Amino acid sequence: MINGFVNVYKETDFTSHDVVAVLRGIFRQKKIGHTGTLDPMAEGVLPICLGKATRAAELLSDKEKTYVTRMLLGKETDTQDITGEVVAEVPKSKVLAIKEEEIRLKAEEFLGPQKQIPPMYSAKKINGKRLYELAREGKVVERKACDITVFELKVLKIELPYVDMEITCSAGTYIRTICHDLGRRLGVGGCMTELTRTRVSTFTAEKAYTLDELRQMKEEGKLLAAVEPVDFAFMSLSGAKASKDADGILHNGGKVQIQRLDLTGIRPGRIRVYDSENEFMGIYYLEGDYYRPCKFFYEVKQ
Repeated sequence: MINGFVNVYKETDFTSHDVVAVLRGIFRQKKIGHTGTLDPMAEGVLPICLGKATRAAELLSDKEKTYVTRMLLGKETDTQDITGEVVAEVPKSKVLAIKEEEIRLKAEEFLGPQKQIPPMYSAKKINGKRLYELAREGKVVERKACDITVFELKVLKIELPYVDMEITCSAGTYIRTICHDLGRRLGVGGCMTELTRTRVSTFTAEKAYTLDELRQMKEEGKLLAAVEPVDFAFMSLSGAKASKDADGILHNGGKVQIQRLDLTGIRPGRIRVYDSENEFMGIYYLEGDYYRPCKFFYEVKQ
């Protein structure tokens, strides 16, 4: 079984589950998962977990992400993107009268921690049912606002009625909702027409593979070159190597005393831990005088 990550560039009209299904055929293994859905109309980075890396899916889902999006001003839809039914529209002349400076100033209001109400057409669950299922039944229910953070928002280009933006945000942020809400703050409404995810944590679009590229690599016998090791996803965390006498404890998933780790240059928070032979053990957190595993990846070799 292959263990690690594949940085897939999901193309439009594919669901995240579609990508997983195709990769199961390419890699000839069942233990494959993704790290968070990307809408069919969206494209871009979709990290895929292979083998024991599937244990890391929930950790990667919480990482910050970067998107490039295009917003259409003057039109609102029920899905908050261009695929939905138009529910409100203003004359184009009203949109063209908006000053660029006003757009940039209103966009800046979205920076920082804030509350965001998830759209009805989303995978959020209420009473065990996904919101998009309720929406397709014609139902609109009250949704609880979620805590999100927009770390950076750049207005890249303004060619009214279109506005291109680059947004770096926390997990759980809906970019189409930002487009919808920004349109409302500008008094004309808005919806998202394009979305590309360019980064998820350490995974970037520049180093992602399309499904066709992976098929070609398999034919050429180079498929493993596309697989990153399990610890690649956590390179933003500090790493610590253990002393030889800690190997037995680590290999059995136990907590390790801080004295048995080289903590030189370690930053506060979770860390990557390796045994004395530089074998990746997992992600650990500090508890008193010990580092305890919060996600363990090592498997005893047969």
